[in-house]
Amino acid sequence: MVCNRNCGLLTGAVIGAVLAIFGGVLIPVGDHLIGKAIKKEAVIANGTIAFENWRVPGSSVYRQFWVFHVQNPSEVLDQGARPKLEQRGPYTYRVRYLPKENITENSDGTISYMLPNIAHFEPDMSVGTENDTITCLNLAVVAAPALYTNTFIQLLLNTWIKASKSSMLQNRTVKELLWGYKDPFLNKVPFPLDPVLGVFYPYNGTFDGLYKVYTGKEDIKKTAIIESYKNKSNLAYWEGHCDLVNGTDGASFPPFIKKDQILRFFSSDICRSIYGVFQGKQDVKGISLYRFTVPREAFASPAEVRDNYCFCRDEVISKNCTIAGVLDISACKAGRPVFISLPHFLHASDSVLHDVEGLSPNEKEHETFLDVEPITGFTLQFAKRLQVNLLVKPAPKIEALSKVQKPYIFPLLWLNESAVIGDAKAEMFRNKVTGRVQMLSVLQMVLMITGSVLFIAFMGSYFICRSKKLK
Repeated sequence: MVCNRNCGLLTGAVIGAVLAIFGGVLIPVGDHLIGKAIKKEAVIANGTIAFENWRVPGSSVYRQFWVFHVQNPSEVLDQGARPKLEQRGPYTYRVRYLPKENITENSDGTISYMLPNIAHFEPDMSVGTENDTITCLNLAVVAAPALYTNTFIQLLLNTWIKASKSSMLQNRTVKELLWGYKDPFLNKVPFPLDPVLGVFYPYNGTFDGLYKVYTGKEDIKKTAIIESYKNKSNLAYWEGHCDLVNGTDGASFPPFIKKDQILRFFSSDICRSIYGVFQGKQDVKGISLYRFTVPREAFASPAEVRDNYCFCRDEVISKNCTIAGVLDISACKAGRPVFISLPHFLHASDSVLHDVEGLSPNEKEHETFLDVEPITGFTLQFAKRLQVNLLVKPAPKIEALSKVQKPYIFPLLWLNESAVIGDAKAEMFRNKVTGRVQMLSVLQMVLMITGSVLFIAFMGSYFICRSKKLK
């Protein structure tokens, strides 16, 4: 009887030990199985989860615009005063809801595609209509002296500007400012040029690309990384490493993301590659995500971050490359003096911020972030925020700009392009990806804990019985 009881206790302890060991063994085995499954589904190939999320956006993407209305136009025009700005918005458009086009699988482990550009106004998500009128910068007049530096040409430009009754500021509807209008000054120019212009003109009906990205079939660590953009691996806008097309398009990254990683991605909107660093964890619709934000250092001056030296194009405007927070992308915009920044000049030098009135930078509202599911590398929530500005410079030969006292950067608008995974996609993701991973992890823990408890309990009982027998 005693033997049977002792044997039973030892058997229970052995079973417990086996369960604990089995649970421990399941960790590397489980990780291997998870890794194998993720590698299979993360590849950009027809039939995988990655392909379906890649081909068509997994959620609605919206662009919200806040336009800057000039509150003191008379003082700006007559006295060269600092513009007092009031942001008006949001004016919201649905974008990026069409599937990628011209998808072509290549023999070198890449896939090519074009991104169709489309923007559909969403009145229910906007503060007003597209016909709301604002007082804003005159795009053509301000850009003219940057495009034509010759004195004689500027005298001619001045004649056409005066004949069209144009000035440094103008009244435009939101729709005109964003998507295009026939400019009266350009319409007077007796040369063959397109008189239509807008901040994003032309947009609807156009394409971004050609993109060529790695599928991950041959090397999972390269999944979604851009091999070339418009058939080139560089942009021809910058010098050195700044000119390279680095990373993905931001919609996804290679799987198995680590917190200490730097996520690099390319944005054609800002004509450069940029990066995000880990900030913290987020929970979105029951899915645990890593949040990566674009850090202040990405827009720092070369005086602070040496690697940014090749983004400094004009030493006069940048005050010997010491100005932070603004990026001159004129080379990307056919010479037009366009500068990109974060909204409200977030992280910009004080001198840039104080050249205008009415801005209030706020990290929570104005930073760019990507919320990435770390196992698959899919971006399930993001907010891309940027501000479009024009450089205003004195031009003595152009009367409309004669009151400008010094060069300064004038905000036009800022945008927030954002999306979050839809409910149906989130449920599918939980069932096919995170749910399976969590289930296996729970099984591992249950086996280890149960086994350990059984081993301790049975071994404890065994030793108690042995001690009683000895007595």
